[in-house]
Amino acid sequence: MDTAAQASAITHAKTSTWVLVFIFCFLGLLIDGADLMLLSYSLGSLKAEFGLSNVEAGSLGSFTLAGMAIGGIYGGWACDRFGRVKTVVWSIALFSLGTAILGLTHSYWQFAITRFIASLGIGALYVACNTLMSEYVPTRYRTTALGTLQAGWSVGYIVATLLAGWILPTHGWRWLFYIAIIPVVLALVMQRFVPEPQAWINAQAERARNRLAGIQHRSGEKRDGMFKQIFADPQARRMFMLWALTAGFLQFGYYGVSNWMPTYLESELGVKFSAMTGYMVGTYTAMILGKVLAGLAADRIGRRAVFAFGALGTAVFLPVIVLFQSPENILWLLVIFGFLYGIPYGVNATYMTESFEAKLRGSAVGGAYNIGRLGAAVAPAAIGFLASQGSIGVGLLVMGAAYFICGVIPALFIKDKQFDPQRQ
Repeated sequence: MDTAAQASAITHAKTSTWVLVFIFCFLGLLIDGADLMLLSYSLGSLKAEFGLSNVEAGSLGSFTLAGMAIGGIYGGWACDRFGRVKTVVWSIALFSLGTAILGLTHSYWQFAITRFIASLGIGALYVACNTLMSEYVPTRYRTTALGTLQAGWSVGYIVATLLAGWILPTHGWRWLFYIAIIPVVLALVMQRFVPEPQAWINAQAERARNRLAGIQHRSGEKRDGMFKQIFADPQARRMFMLWALTAGFLQFGYYGVSNWMPTYLESELGVKFSAMTGYMVGTYTAMILGKVLAGLAADRIGRRAVFAFGALGTAVFLPVIVLFQSPENILWLLVIFGFLYGIPYGVNATYMTESFEAKLRGSAVGGAYNIGRLGAAVAPAAIGFLASQGSIGVGLLVMGAAYFICGVIPALFIKDKQFDPQRQ
């Protein structure tokens, strides 16, 4: 075989591999997103069967967010320590089995503890999939691929809506969780066919050389070793802190709006439940489009510009919805909002992973993003407090302020493509 033919064969093999990785990761995030929504749709049934108060029912969401945050931090560490593919596989197995076991629970505490354990896998999977994908996709269309990958969550929301409508009325909430065992098959297939990315293999080889050279004087790294390395490096430390702040404000706005927008439409705007459901599907569909087009745009004009445009556009548009909505224009306002609302998440994964070098990437991205989940935990309660003092609309204006800060921080301080995974 001549040199040109060999090069063509290698290129084809690489393309086939990253396309396969994309399919697996997309399905993984789809299942991740669907899993989150399954709890929302089953809350009414859980309250009735277990006799839960509103506080207890709401706390199940807090257990979920806490598990996701811890899982995301340790998932990032596991990516660097054991490998991206292994972490994806074990994350899918953990949340699939954990979610299926929810169908066997018979009390609040059984459900809450099992949900917390399963959520460790949900948080770890998000970090692992994005890190793995960023190291496989060629630089020139990395954000297009990762932006489309983020749409997996939104597709998962729609899948969960369809499953809930089909299973809940006939079979009850337990079967809604039993079907979560199916993704274990995906994990087994992935482990067999997807190799670890070359960037991770190179980073492991570098660590091995350092140990042999006596730079590291211990036989194995402690769990906090990666984070010590991050904070020992001035550039990595700065990026970590900036991304933790950005992720905190992003998730404060995102989860605050996600939790309260349906209630705002129904209770304060008087939209009927059947129409509200259609409005939210329209919003999610526009969000999918926003994520995909954000990826395409970011590969052409830069990650920073597109991320800032989406965050600042969302910040401006939330007050527009609150102050200028009417029965005639609310649907179109929500569609435009959904499009803008999806843009930061379409760029976020690529932008973050390119801010850290390969040997620290999983731990840095997992740590910064999941420290930011504190914002996700605070937001629903913050809007609830503001609603009790005035209206949900006031809370949505506060979410707009969070999105504004989320856009300004990277626009001023975080450069594009600081570390290209394809060149490490």
